[in-house]
Amino acid sequence: MSCSTTQIQNQNYFLSQPHQPFFVLGIVNAIVVMLLFALNYKGVVDLHTNTLNIHVYTMIFMVFTNVFTGFLFTTFPRFCQSATIDKAYYTKIFYGNVLGTLLFVVGALLNFYIVIASMLILFTSQAFIVYKLHAIYTHSVVPAKEDQYWIMMAQYFGIFSHLLFLLSLGFESLQNLAVTLSFYMYLIFLTFSVAQRMIPFFAHSFEQKDPRLVSTVFVLFLAKSLLMLFNEYTFIKVAEIILDLLLALYLLNEFLRWKLPLFTSQPIMWVLFLGLFWLPSALFIGSLSLLAELFLDTSFYFLDIHLIAIGFLTTILIGFGTRVTLGHAGQSPHADSFATNLFWFVQVVVVMRALYSVNIAFGWDVSFLFDIAFSAWLLLFIAWGARYAKVLIFGSKL
Repeated sequence: MSCSTTQIQNQNYFLSQPHQPFFVLGIVNAIVVMLLFALNYKGVVDLHTNTLNIHVYTMIFMVFTNVFTGFLFTTFPRFCQSATIDKAYYTKIFYGNVLGTLLFVVGALLNFYIVIASMLILFTSQAFIVYKLHAIYTHSVVPAKEDQYWIMMAQYFGIFSHLLFLLSLGFESLQNLAVTLSFYMYLIFLTFSVAQRMIPFFAHSFEQKDPRLVSTVFVLFLAKSLLMLFNEYTFIKVAEIILDLLLALYLLNEFLRWKLPLFTSQPIMWVLFLGLFWLPSALFIGSLSLLAELFLDTSFYFLDIHLIAIGFLTTILIGFGTRVTLGHAGQSPHADSFATNLFWFVQVVVVMRALYSVNIAFGWDVSFLFDIAFSAWLLLFIAWGARYAKVLIFGSKL
């Protein structure tokens, strides 16, 4: 077989299923944008965009959105019993995201107007993502579409918050709204909506869920997002603390009711259980940190957000990503010792980032914790990419 023929087959395999290119792009972006942010935060590189864009926007719309897209473009048609998404459609979105990513990095280094152009391209790509998922949802003949409905609600919030980010370039007062909605109502609620459907299914748990579970979480997340906009007032912060405690206890009680096989499952499953229980744990710890801020007159530097983002969101996505990568490559979706250690390492990343927030709060002056935290993040995604890239790109066996 000629070299050119082999290259064509490899390229065809890489683009043959939607999760493959989007997963790879998400992993690459997780490394690149964190490296850019860390170098800028340490004063090594001056960037032509603010910290909000280089850290929050990139993580949401260049890292996690790509991973979500790969997962949902693969699984959402199955949820809705619809035809698979055409290769020509998702590859155009993928190339748009690649272009948007490249322009963002170049613009951050050279010119802010290039950053704006990249954000417009990424917004357009996401619009086509939401449009396709909406079309699949509305044309589905599945009688019960409640889970799909909530997944779409998260997607609508995602595109709306992306628009808010664009508008905030001219109206800074919209920045906080863009951040809170994109984080809780898009990233976290979308992850929760998928997890509460898939994890009990994978675990063969047949316990009856609270029929109001997802709608309750939706309302409480929305209330939390709104409270966060005004939490400079003490009574608002107290309300947020109470809400976090109530949501944490409600979720913990619900997850325990599912009777998941927490101590008898394979690593590919218990990592998903671990990620699931990080959500109420992070909300509980976050409420304590907010309470401490009131009495100690200090800041825990986004402790609650990072506990949820790394403990819950990243753990769940690493688990789902590993399972989908192996399963859709015709391999057994199991976790060997390398993957198991990688799952544990995610928890190291959580702890390191949490310690950095505690360091800020109490003025320990141990700034090297930031270096350890961001290095651990880079190592996590480099290790996952090195392990599974050949499966995603070439279909190689492990």
